[in-house]
Amino acid sequence: MKLLRHGPVGQEKPGALDAEGQARDLSLLVPDFTPDWLSPAKLQALAAIDLSRMPRVPKGARLGAPLARTRQFVAIGLNYRKHAQESGMEIPKEPVVFTKALTSIAGPNDDVELPTGSEAGDWEIELAVVIGTQAKRVSAAQALAHVAGYCLANDVSERDWQIKRNGQWGKGKSFDGFGPIGPWLVTCDELPDPQDVPLELAVNGETRQRSSTADMIFPVAQIVSYLSEFMTLLPGDVIITGTPEGVGLGMKPAPQYLRRGDVMTLSAGPLGTQRQQVI
Repeated sequence: MKLLRHGPVGQEKPGALDAEGQARDLSLLVPDFTPDWLSPAKLQALAAIDLSRMPRVPKGARLGAPLARTRQFVAIGLNYRKHAQESGMEIPKEPVVFTKALTSIAGPNDDVELPTGSEAGDWEIELAVVIGTQAKRVSAAQALAHVAGYCLANDVSERDWQIKRNGQWGKGKSFDGFGPIGPWLVTCDELPDPQDVPLELAVNGETRQRSSTADMIFPVAQIVSYLSEFMTLLPGDVIITGTPEGVGLGMKPAPQYLRRGDVMTLSAGPLGTQRQQVI
């Protein structure tokens, strides 16, 4: 299934894509895609809905993040070898973990507003993992059984705040709107292998990042297992899993950063596409 939420900010309603790729409204049957709707039993109930009988979502309707009431937004850094190299960092021996503020979560096509005085806004296309059932000290072999599905994400960053403000990455990652997610949540039955997802990001039509999740240093199962060793992962938690090479920070001979008016476009095969204008 491909689950989505549509409508104005703060008024999103649940929906899903039908077999023809048409968005259907599910608000007559489901209050919202909150964490309790990500359990295997609830996902099975959603899969049984005859989407052809549900109202169509009007074309051009805004899409929000595909789930509501996320409780933890966790990120993995330097998880692609070439990205670590372009950042001038050593290849990590364990996953690099930081968090983004929940208020950074945004819809896939919402504008990205740079903070006042920003000169170092950057892009990072990533695979997002959505937890479906509580995970606490789970093995890598068990980890994917706790996943509800996957989304496309953009880990928008402000590098000056990330790097030059006492070294705490979350400072440069947590501005409002710096975490676009969606357009939909692809459940595991439609994406059984998260290590086979193409990733491509362009700025103003020029490709900056092109890679695949096959190039991750730490695959999804290992990431979920690792995190669960020291924090309990809850239904609805979002984990973004690192970005490949091609970010603005790593460009040669000098970094290139986002400017107002720039347009980022992202694509990830079955995970869909995003488009954000920088304001």
